[in-house]
This record gives sequence, C-alpha cells and structure tokens, in this order.
Amino acid sequence: MYQSEINIRVRYAETDQMGFCYYGNYAQYFEVARVEMLRSLGISYKMLEDQGILLPVTDFSIKYIKPAYYDQNLTIKTFMRILPNVRIAFDYETFNESGELLNEARTELVFLKKETMRPSRAPDELIRKLKPYFDV
Repeated sequence: MYQSEINIRVRYAETDQMGFCYYGNYAQYFEVARVEMLRSLGISYKMLEDQGILLPVTDFSIKYIKPAYYDQNLTIKTFMRILPNVRIAFDYETFNESGELLNEARTELVFLKKETMRPSRAPDELIRKLKPYFDV
C-alpha cells in the first residue's frame, strides 16, 4: 500500500448557507490529493498527458460523517491499496484539526491512450515506482 497526506484549508467561498464546507468541493479536494500523491512518486499528470495518457474518473463515492467548516485546516490521507493495472483506485480519509474523521471516499480512474481513447495498462514507470510498496 502507498499513502500520502495533504492539508487543505476550507475557504469562505467553499461554504454553504449553513456554514458547512459544501459537499461538492470534496471532489476537487480529492483531485488535489491524488495529483499530489502521484507527484510524491515523481509522476505528474502533465507528464502522463505528455505521454498520451489520460486518466478520467469512472467512479466516485463518499460517505459523509461530519461537516467541515470555514477556515478549518483539513488533512486528507490518500491510500492506494491495490497496484494499478488498467484502473487505478484511490481511497481518502478527511480529518479536521481535532483529528475527527469527516468523511471517507474512493475514486477510480482508468488509463486511456489519448490517440485511441481506449483503455491501456498503467505506465511501466508508475508500476516500477509503486512495486516496493506492495507485496507482489
């Protein structure tokens, strides 16, 4: 398993009338989390796109437990529990400053060749960098 962690502060514009972080913002927060996870491995989305690889989201699910509020500094822990193949999955846990679990989520993406828009295997470089973290 590979994991990483980022912090994101809830901005005023991201709150709703109740003062909660609007639920739709979490998709963007998780995008930041997974992009930074890959960057921590030395892989950037830009590099993948330059190689003709796209990564559209095919599934997104979230379980809300508690709300986040304006100006809270959230910690998002991102986990890759399965070595990617044609698909790559990310699990997330979001915590507030008190360490309370706010939500749990998952996104699945598929590797696509840009020229054909057909699924393809994960890039060899990504697999090579991830293998030490998995029992294979």
